[in-house]
Amino acid sequence: MRSRIERIGSVFTEGYHTALQIAGLEELAEALNRVELEARGFAYEGAAMGLALLDHLTPWRPGRLAKFLKGAGKDHAYMVHVGIGWIWARMPFFLPRRDAELDPLLRWLAFDGWGFHEGFFHWPDYVATQPCPRRLKGYERRVFDQGLGRSFWFVNGGNPAWISRTIANFPEERQRDLWSGIGLAAVYAGGVEEPSLLELRTAADKYLPELQQGAAFAAKARQRAGNLTAYTDMAARALCGMSAIEAARITDSTLENLPASGVEPAYEVWRRRIQARFEKTAVMAEA
Repeated sequence: MRSRIERIGSVFTEGYHTALQIAGLEELAEALNRVELEARGFAYEGAAMGLALLDHLTPWRPGRLAKFLKGAGKDHAYMVHVGIGWIWARMPFFLPRRDAELDPLLRWLAFDGWGFHEGFFHWPDYVATQPCPRRLKGYERRVFDQGLGRSFWFVNGGNPAWISRTIANFPEERQRDLWSGIGLAAVYAGGVEEPSLLELRTAADKYLPELQQGAAFAAKARQRAGNLTAYTDMAARALCGMSAIEAARITDSTLENLPASGVEPAYEVWRRRIQARFEKTAVMAEA
């Protein structure tokens, strides 16, 4: 697990530095696509951080990130938005958030990236249930916790017992989003064998639908980017009881007729629909 975490960190850093060094977006994509398939998404995540930083530091040449999202980075949109959140975390008081450049639905994942950054680099504070940064308001805090949960997968080395104890220390109203992040990391980043995933599924208990929703997000992110692996499929089957392709299809079908505006963000409506689908599947399986 340590080796896997180190590799992910190395690929992320490589993507970040590549974005700073290569001016052309097509050339950047060519370099990122030379990374092995399983780890390629992390290279795109790092590149997104680099492009967001360049847009900020050279305001006379903006738009790199927006062009990347519409072009080479489109298939990696999940990871690109997460990478943007790293810059928001690093420069929260100085960096204007250009929400208009982001995908209207997936833009929330930037707050996930912010949460992951804080939990990974400041884990002693956050495993002690430190609240979200005060600059975050409303639903931003919910998605921050999803990213914080993702970080707990790495911080706890994918150990289900440690993960469960860490999340149990948090107020109950925060635990569902933390479990969602765990599901996403367990399937996308991985690093454990099937018995550990089955143990994780049991540990989630009443938050199993949230864990499965996060797992489905991971399956969709990899399916969209064309980097599904044998591990992705095994993990999806262990956590969701279905293949990675089937889990990804659930995220697609629940997108239909999402409200453009409402009391809750469309992103949260989407997540709840996915969770409800897994709850229904579980009831049907028990019948």
